[in-house]
Amino acid sequence: MKMMIKTIFGYLTADWYEKLTSWFVAIVIANAIAIFEGFWWDETYRIAYWTLFIAAGIDFLLPYRMRFLKLVIKLCGAAVVTIQLARMDWLIARPERWQEWVWWLQAHAAQLNPFIWVSIALLLLHVLFSVWTTTRTRMFGLIGVSLLILTIADSFTPIWLWDEVGMVVFVGLLWLVASHLSRLQREHPRSWRELLEYPFQLIMPIAFVLTVLMATGLNMPSLSPILQDPYTIWKESKGQTVQVFLGDKGNDPVTSDGNGNASSGYSRSDEALGGGFDFDYSPMMTVTTSHRSYWRGESKALYTGEGWEDSETARDEQVYAIQKGAELASLNEPPAAGTIEVNQIVTMIRKDSYPVLFSASPASTVNWIGSEDGVLPSGFVWLPESLELRLLNWPSRNRKYPETYSITSSVPVLDETALRETRAGWSGANSVRNAMYLQLPDTLPARVRELAEDVTKEAESDYDKARLLEEYLRLNYTYNNKPDISKLTGESVDFVDQFLFELQEGYCDYFSTSMAVMARSLGLPARWVKGFAPGVLPAGSFVTPEEYMEENLNPSGAGTYTVRNSDAHSWVEIYFEGFGWVPFEPTSGFSFPYTVAEEEAAPLPDADSSETTPAAPEAAPKTNHAELWAWISVSLIVVAGAAWAFVRRKQMIAYWLKLRHGSYTANDRIVLETQRLLRICKKRGLVRQEHETLREAVLRWSQAQKRLQGEFRFVLDGFEQAKYSKVSVTSEDAERFVHKVRALIDELK
Repeated sequence: MKMMIKTIFGYLTADWYEKLTSWFVAIVIANAIAIFEGFWWDETYRIAYWTLFIAAGIDFLLPYRMRFLKLVIKLCGAAVVTIQLARMDWLIARPERWQEWVWWLQAHAAQLNPFIWVSIALLLLHVLFSVWTTTRTRMFGLIGVSLLILTIADSFTPIWLWDEVGMVVFVGLLWLVASHLSRLQREHPRSWRELLEYPFQLIMPIAFVLTVLMATGLNMPSLSPILQDPYTIWKESKGQTVQVFLGDKGNDPVTSDGNGNASSGYSRSDEALGGGFDFDYSPMMTVTTSHRSYWRGESKALYTGEGWEDSETARDEQVYAIQKGAELASLNEPPAAGTIEVNQIVTMIRKDSYPVLFSASPASTVNWIGSEDGVLPSGFVWLPESLELRLLNWPSRNRKYPETYSITSSVPVLDETALRETRAGWSGANSVRNAMYLQLPDTLPARVRELAEDVTKEAESDYDKARLLEEYLRLNYTYNNKPDISKLTGESVDFVDQFLFELQEGYCDYFSTSMAVMARSLGLPARWVKGFAPGVLPAGSFVTPEEYMEENLNPSGAGTYTVRNSDAHSWVEIYFEGFGWVPFEPTSGFSFPYTVAEEEAAPLPDADSSETTPAAPEAAPKTNHAELWAWISVSLIVVAGAAWAFVRRKQMIAYWLKLRHGSYTANDRIVLETQRLLRICKKRGLVRQEHETLREAVLRWSQAQKRLQGEFRFVLDGFEQAKYSKVSVTSEDAERFVHKVRALIDELK
């Protein structure tokens, strides 16, 4: 039994460095393909990972020299993985003629597109780099290019890739250690055997050093990244700044630079609006929802002329404790057009803390916070007037923002016909209680009110007034995250007045605040709301024409949305009697995802067999000859190219060697060519013993190969002169030596 275990262990550890190299290459490629996030489907990633790690596993189990057999097995493994994970539907009908077999194969192969090409491409890359990275220089080249790709993609895309960068660095360190140990085993076998007698003492220091390095890198997010892409280095060398993502990949949203620019995100203070911002595309949260929506946070009622604050009435608003799964209190009657239930699960990505929980508005039930089976944590309250799920005593170091939570919302259905028949505002005592939603500062310039009246002069209802204001702002003002502040004349100090008559460009805070103020000037009770736009679904969310015809579309926008800091947004709510707070989107380029009242479907006419129009005969399936000829042409080109490369292989090898050794001296070429000869001699059974010098080995080989004594002597003399003599040989001598070595290699065959 011990002998069997020892044999198996010896078999698996043979060529251990080459097997480790295969795993290192697979891990590097697996991390590098993270740059395709948002472009590849989940199935593609699963197929890619399985292909790479199956290839590395085959390299581990089979001997290194069985390259062709391993390649065939890897291709079969890639095909099996693709068939399994691409969810291919097998056709039941068995073909009977060879033409049907061709059709049968084409029908199945079409289902593997494009997954099979991704799998084969990654497999070939893995094989290529596993064979190519035989030297330390090439190893550093692969690691360096991977890091360069990841850091550039991290800087210029919204994808967070520093985890992948850290993994590639870690693999590079492990690979470097393995390379040192492999060289020690090859050049100093006695020392290697002595080290193997104490494996624990050998592995522990290495593991400790690498663990300390990785732990330090992962737990010190406040340090600037050591690895930077060339563009960042170039910009910083010119004294210019580039947004560098630190920690959770995002700058503090409230930190402004000298130009008044901050990074996008959910603002902490709205008392002084204005300036500009830089887009921060770092992920903030994901929302798995049954309906696409805006994710509402807070609302503000007091406009100061510079920004928004909480009014005294809002500060005294009654709060209600939240109970798990219980209906939240409401101050208004259910909307006249009804509501639709929206279920959401919010998962935070950033570690920031916020004063509210985000959800579609208005929330109706808090299902759970933290975990589905856990107890609802204390400190969360419901404000029915503001429609906010707020954290008490925020901010507080002792209060941790939940990582995940589930909320159900009852979103009003938008019925524009009914809205035009009602009025904005309240009646009776409620009108006095909600007077804060009509508040305007005394310093508001009169031309703001005059513009609002002019825009809405043709409106026949309060709802039409709101829509005309919304449309006017969307069509006549430009979205710009960095408005040109130099346009301000200084004559006006009011934020809305400056936007409407001087800047005429800005971002959501400019648009939404202007509409809220203009609406109030017309007697429409309005408030300013901030939160997040819906975000984006994965790039693979699409439907086929067949699904379209079967009405399997996604009209509700259900799915898991990735919400980024760049999705931080503000909009307006106006109160309509019988409907509650209705949202409006005045910002150019944005559209609110309303739930619209469904129209009653018209009844289908009764089928009358006597008047039935004969159905058109089903068209025969058309063969795409253009695509077929394209594949044939590409195949012929590939075959012709392969044949040409095979015929001209010696010239190509010579050209490659010329490029490869162009920067070496003539002495270096002789040394390298000798090393190549030694490798080939080893394959031919001429093994250099551990205790032998090169001269002793060559002389021993000369005795066994007497017909080649002269050639071996020439090679030995040339090598010793190039290696140890101070005299530089000429390029002609090096060329003569290379031809001699090649002739000797041919004789050894």
